Amino acid sequence: MDVRRRQAKMPQSVKIGAGDSPMKPNNPKPSDALPLPLSLTNGLFFTMFFSVMYFLLTRWREKIRNSTPLHVVTLSELAASVSLLASIIYLIGFFGIDFVQSVIYRSNEDAWDVEEEENEKFIIEEDSRMGASPATTLGCAVPVIPLIPQQPTKVPVTEKPAPIITPQSSEEDEQIVNSVVEGKVPSYSLESKLGDCKRAASIRREALQRITGKSLEGLPLEGFDYESILGQCCEMPVGYVQIPVGIAGPLLLNGTEFMVPMATTEGCLVASTNRGCKAIYASGGATGTLLKDGMTRAPVVRFETAKRAAELKLYLENPVNYETISVVFNKSSRFAKLQGIHCAIAGKNLYIRFNSSTGDAMGMNMVSKGVQNVLDFLGNDFPDMDVIGISGNFCSDKKPAAVNWIEGRGKSVVCEAIIKEEIVKKVLKTNVAALVELNMLKNLTGSAIAGALGGFNAHASNIVSAVYIATGQDPAQNIESSHCITMMEAVNDGKDLHISVTMPSIEVGTVGGGTQLSSQSACLNLLGVKGASKESAGANARLLATIVAGSVLAGELSLMSAIAAGQLVKSHMKYNRSSKDVTKISS
Repeated sequence: MDVRRRQAKMPQSVKIGAGDSPMKPNNPKPSDALPLPLSLTNGLFFTMFFSVMYFLLTRWREKIRNSTPLHVVTLSELAASVSLLASIIYLIGFFGIDFVQSVIYRSNEDAWDVEEEENEKFIIEEDSRMGASPATTLGCAVPVIPLIPQQPTKVPVTEKPAPIITPQSSEEDEQIVNSVVEGKVPSYSLESKLGDCKRAASIRREALQRITGKSLEGLPLEGFDYESILGQCCEMPVGYVQIPVGIAGPLLLNGTEFMVPMATTEGCLVASTNRGCKAIYASGGATGTLLKDGMTRAPVVRFETAKRAAELKLYLENPVNYETISVVFNKSSRFAKLQGIHCAIAGKNLYIRFNSSTGDAMGMNMVSKGVQNVLDFLGNDFPDMDVIGISGNFCSDKKPAAVNWIEGRGKSVVCEAIIKEEIVKKVLKTNVAALVELNMLKNLTGSAIAGALGGFNAHASNIVSAVYIATGQDPAQNIESSHCITMMEAVNDGKDLHISVTMPSIEVGTVGGGTQLSSQSACLNLLGVKGASKESAGANARLLATIVAGSVLAGELSLMSAIAAGQLVKSHMKYNRSSKDVTKISS
């Protein structure tokens, strides 16, 4: 390549003769002042820089692990720090600050992860701006310094999966899906914007698949009335879960036969309950009695002094004031009837537990409306009352609580049956004495040792949950609704078995919530308790609570018999085991 250089102008006072050769400029280089050749100097400082950096970072890592303060340094660390400073100053002056920062960052990564065994060799990359060879930088020869610190095994970074894209039925839907994915349209607003709940669920579902890269194949979308859940059951739906429903029965309760629907994925549960129903039926049936019917809500209010809180407590417990408060409370609904007020005080805080009948509804919202009316009324005579919360957990909802176990909440039911000796032997495959002893040692003594709260039973929650899901109840209320004590006693000269279950807080309704969904409504219809009772307000809900208790009685009887006969493990191995090879099922 022919490179032409412009000739420098000579001073006018200097003249070059005809036979003289031109003068060569004498321009000294900064590297001429170095005591060693440039290549050796660069190599020396590079070696010193990396070695000292590696040494210091390793020492700092050990100090952190041993909880040694970093500012406590040894003589060797002090000398290394001085050497590091000198090498940094040299490298900055020669290569520039950007180059040194990149080297320090890379050294930092390498030195802190020295516990893995894989080694890598680093070389100085070529300066692409200068077009130099890998061994030179800025035209100066720099030897390749191999550094072999221990390197960690690089953890592969899981890349975000490619979005799953399902073509939409129209271009408009495709645009809406993209808008949801991009965050321009909130997912929760699709129903109101589109006016079509099914279409909104479909678009939301597709947007979710594209955002997460996870397929929702297997979660059904079709065959569900999404209009029926709008504003009352579920927000932002993308499908529905299928739970099999089995039938246990007939359950002969108070002279009436009931086929009990149970939604569950636990093998043996329906079969076991069905066996209990068979034993009860063959023995003449069970008897259920409703003891109480009242839903509770307990707000918490606060005053400046404990004396003022006590004054309100005495005011509420005064029979003269109770009538006035009842009128205010009952205005919330024609089905709401205040039954009692129970107060508990804690310093300046007062917890007021209202108890009210609620017709065929489970009644939480109904009671809350009545409580709000009373609080507004009390504000006139107690203006210094500060309402902290409409619920102060003295209710107590969806939590195990002694107040529900002792006072009851919802429907309180006791259910009993006498199982004949021959039925115990032929159907339940055990004997009366074994059942009585097992119940005492397991359900009573064992639960007491465990510190159980309302859990003096074998598996009441199993039956309660299955019936609740099938009939559209709130599954979370299974917690207090499963409070149950199971009693067994030998009667008729020790030949027959008397069994009973006492359940003080069964919370059910036949109107509102999930009871109006088609599947759950069909299960309620099967029991003959669909909707509100036309004969007596609350009769359907009370009957449903009694059926729940009767079903628990059947479940307790069968499971306890299986344990007494040593059949529990055998039956679960036979009916509660999948035949699929789980090793072939991918996540």
